[in-house]
Amino acid sequence: MELYLDSADLKEIEDAFQLGFLTGLTTTPTFMHRGGVTDIDGLIVKLSKIVPVLQIEALGDTAQDVLKEAKRQLALGLDPKKTVFKIPVSLEGVKACNLLRREGLLVNVHLIYTLQQAYMAMQAGASYVCPLVGRLQDQGHDALDLVEQCVFAVNHYGYDTKVMFSSVRNAEHVRNAINLGVHTITVPWKIMKALTENNFTSLGTQQFIEHTRLMTVKVKDAINKVNPVVSADTSLTDAIVKMTEFGFGAITITNGSGQVVGVFTDGDLRRKLQQDGRNVLGQKMGDFKYNTPISVDANSLLTDAADIFKKSKVDTILVTENGKPAGMLDIQDLESD
Repeated sequence: MELYLDSADLKEIEDAFQLGFLTGLTTTPTFMHRGGVTDIDGLIVKLSKIVPVLQIEALGDTAQDVLKEAKRQLALGLDPKKTVFKIPVSLEGVKACNLLRREGLLVNVHLIYTLQQAYMAMQAGASYVCPLVGRLQDQGHDALDLVEQCVFAVNHYGYDTKVMFSSVRNAEHVRNAINLGVHTITVPWKIMKALTENNFTSLGTQQFIEHTRLMTVKVKDAINKVNPVVSADTSLTDAIVKMTEFGFGAITITNGSGQVVGVFTDGDLRRKLQQDGRNVLGQKMGDFKYNTPISVDANSLLTDAADIFKKSKVDTILVTENGKPAGMLDIQDLESD
């Protein structure tokens, strides 16, 4: 199914065609008017150099007027093999369609609201017939049934005509077009952009990224740069000041060789104040007993750290390298770069 962009907004046209696989662009004088365009010919020439196929309006009171307008636009420098002239359906319109087709030009007969209109366009040799689904549904008509009938007529009678699903209002219309077997669809950019979106896809992609990160990134490349360390002869008061300066809830205690003695946390501080009162503030960090800190080697992968977080139920673990403190790894560091 061919995919056209339906727009006259130059910025979104340039963005959309960077996709690289759009069939072409449909545009209307109404779009251009809403966009404040004053030089229609200038915009048409510019668009013709951006998009693979350009579908533009060719208007006139008579078939000859329409033919004349199409030739005038071609004289601007448009490629006749990459330009489709849109003609509103009418008796003069299908006559003009036939004249243009006899000269080898491409025609989209649009503003189709009935199967009879579509039939006349097909019989006139229209390259495209274009029912306006959204507008028909606004009027309470069964637009999808009309589109299905047009597709059936093309296939049953063998017309060399493509049915274009237009006046697309939502993503559901795109699904309808696919299910009905239309040959082409023209879609506004805001709807086209949303066609690949799904919350479960986003969640799954994020999960793949996080799991890949766990298996490829080393702990030392993910740790927080904050690494509060004090020696064993540092007073508890000074250690608290340093913890506060670093904005961290824990501090690592080392001996004279720089080896890890233990980790002191703000939880440890509250417990000791409750047990021993303010006198504890005068003690040295080496006066306290420490359990073996929960730690991970700096050269381990994040997946090893994730296992430690899961088993220990803590939010922060000590990172060591050759027995010396290298930093702290927060559980949130597993998820972000």
